[in-house]
Amino acid sequence: MVRKRAPKSLIEILPTLVFCTLFVLHINQILTHLFLSDKETLNITVKSTQGGTDTCAGRYVYIHNLPSRFNDDLIENCEAYIELRNKCKYLVNSGFGPRISEDDHNHTTRVLTTETDPWYYTNQFMLEVIFREKMKHYECLTNDSSLSSAVFVPFYAGFDVRRFWGYNVKLRDELGEDLARWLRDRPEWRKMYGRDHFFVTGRVGRDFRRVSDQDSDWGNKLMRLPEFENMTMLSIETNSCSNEFAVPYPTYFHPKSGVEVKRWQMQVSMMQRRYLFSFVGANRPELEGSIRGEITRQCLASEGRCKFLDCGTSKDCGEPVKLMEVFQDSVFCLQPPGDTPTRRSTFDSILAGCIPVFFNRDSAYNQYKWYFPKDHTKYSVYISEEDVKNGKVSIEKLLVKVSEEKIFSMRNEVEKIIPKIIYTKPEDVGPEKVEDAFQVAVDRVLKRVSLFKTSII
Repeated sequence: MVRKRAPKSLIEILPTLVFCTLFVLHINQILTHLFLSDKETLNITVKSTQGGTDTCAGRYVYIHNLPSRFNDDLIENCEAYIELRNKCKYLVNSGFGPRISEDDHNHTTRVLTTETDPWYYTNQFMLEVIFREKMKHYECLTNDSSLSSAVFVPFYAGFDVRRFWGYNVKLRDELGEDLARWLRDRPEWRKMYGRDHFFVTGRVGRDFRRVSDQDSDWGNKLMRLPEFENMTMLSIETNSCSNEFAVPYPTYFHPKSGVEVKRWQMQVSMMQRRYLFSFVGANRPELEGSIRGEITRQCLASEGRCKFLDCGTSKDCGEPVKLMEVFQDSVFCLQPPGDTPTRRSTFDSILAGCIPVFFNRDSAYNQYKWYFPKDHTKYSVYISEEDVKNGKVSIEKLLVKVSEEKIFSMRNEVEKIIPKIIYTKPEDVGPEKVEDAFQVAVDRVLKRVSLFKTSII
């Protein structure tokens, strides 16, 4: 006769239950670690607590899982478009481009740092790819949109507008209109009708504000669509519209920790600078009113006090090491407008600890208000474009009058700006995390959305 076994007591079962629970949690953590950065849909709600307080409260961001036609397909088919073809090589390493390696004569390490690991051939128009990769590692992501304070739209708007350069307006506007319809149908949209949504582009703002429907007119009309008029756009240069904000152009430096940033700041502060000022750029005779010709003339006439790197004839302008060498050798770096008021060169020169000299207020003062001191005299020199055009000012005589004490003070201020204008590696986390250009932008977007919510209430 077989006896039935009596049920096990809770004490006997409890160890097995605890083991199973811990095992499941462990497996969940492993899966999260493996797949979190792969797709936006696998975001989890990250609750960082200190003393029982949710430190992510008010900072949660939800990422829309857009169909691939709005982002991945645009760069996967990069080679198919003539206007994008020469950009494809820069898409590696999360949009940072190929890593800069040491040369045979240690020239690279002498100009950059003792370690070349943080340095890349980064193209100035890669920001939307870089930002999306950074966003995947943001510390307060959530897959619960009801918890989110802001919604990120990972649309590659710059790649979209660039692929149909010169085509008819119907083609140029097609994908943007498609995205507007897609967003409008999402439940997250109805929360604030897009006022909590933001996206990033690596192009200037005017590329997305075409005024007419004439094929001869510039760009597309993305930012004139009703849906996008509600959203916040972050771009490398804006039109001073209420929903556009300028963020720094990407530089070549992408450190992974605060230690690397401080090491670079220290190296910059100890530079012996041979030139009073420098100009890296090309003359633009085709641009009416351009002062570049006069700036070049004055630089060449300075008898060795100015270094001119002619980007119209020299290939060195495409070499990060050559560029950084000129900026590191200069006390002041001239930053006249080009095709548009702003320049990537501004951020490369600040990275090198060189004091920028501006000739147009839209080149920096009216643009990067989240990043530069409000008092522009602390970190830069301003010379009126009109005074240069009319021959009323000698750049050399003006700069030579700046005292050593003032130069020292301005360079200190420039060095303080460096962490805020770089984009660190996406995996940058922990106590050595840097408040970089990305973090500043996200914090400001969250603050802007919070103000919207307050005004609605």
